[in-house]
Amino acid sequence: MLRSFSRWLPLLALLMMTGCASTPPGARGHFEARAVKVDGETAYYQVFIPAETARASGPLPVVLFLHGSGERGGDGVKQTHAGLGPYLRRHAADFPALAVFPQVPGRGEWSGRNNRVAVAALDATIAEFGADPARQYLTGMSMGGYGSWNIALDDPQRFAAIVPVCGAVLAPRAVRPTLFVEQVTNEADPYAVIAQRLQRTPIWIFHGALDDVVPPDDDRRLHAAFQTAGARDVRYTEYAEGNHNAWDATYADAAMWAWLFKQKR
Repeated sequence: MLRSFSRWLPLLALLMMTGCASTPPGARGHFEARAVKVDGETAYYQVFIPAETARASGPLPVVLFLHGSGERGGDGVKQTHAGLGPYLRRHAADFPALAVFPQVPGRGEWSGRNNRVAVAALDATIAEFGADPARQYLTGMSMGGYGSWNIALDDPQRFAAIVPVCGAVLAPRAVRPTLFVEQVTNEADPYAVIAQRLQRTPIWIFHGALDDVVPPDDDRRLHAAFQTAGARDVRYTEYAEGNHNAWDATYADAAMWAWLFKQKR
């Protein structure tokens, strides 16, 4: 029996070492599922909760992230699998903010009830975690880039800064006529109207020059309109060799995060 037990000693030692080396609970950021009821229906979303070290420094900033078309669904999780979510998993130990991940069901867009769900999820996160209401940030990619303009225009005084990634104003292709910024669809110059309404909000727009899914033309025109309006801090970065996936480079940009977290209402 002693000989049999001795065969397990290396394995037991390995398990003990692994247990000792494991990350203590709260030492790294993590995602948690949440739900909110809007218009009588329940919607599921995810919240990224940063590490305890970040939470110990006072009220946290909070980022609202709007996913793209490929992450639509009803599982309440898929929206964390592209864009900001993978970045947060790689930086779970040091990302210094809460992040809210609502999800658009079916074949919907970021409009109507879906926008109300996103804002309700943001409000619930601020209330639950005591987040700093003066440091609310909004970002989205592709379909979520359009959504960033839609939600920001709904309440131009709310967000300390927004970062739309590879979005636009008008529908990019005939096969997607429902994808556009709704509040300005009937305006003669929608770019000028957006710039006028949001000229006091710090904005950093990102796009790939070679984007053949949502071409960069609208973002170029938006940036020009903000300059004409005398906006105080609206930036535009275009990746010369980038196609539609501008989000990986954007969320990996330390300068973008440093700029974002400096903004405050």
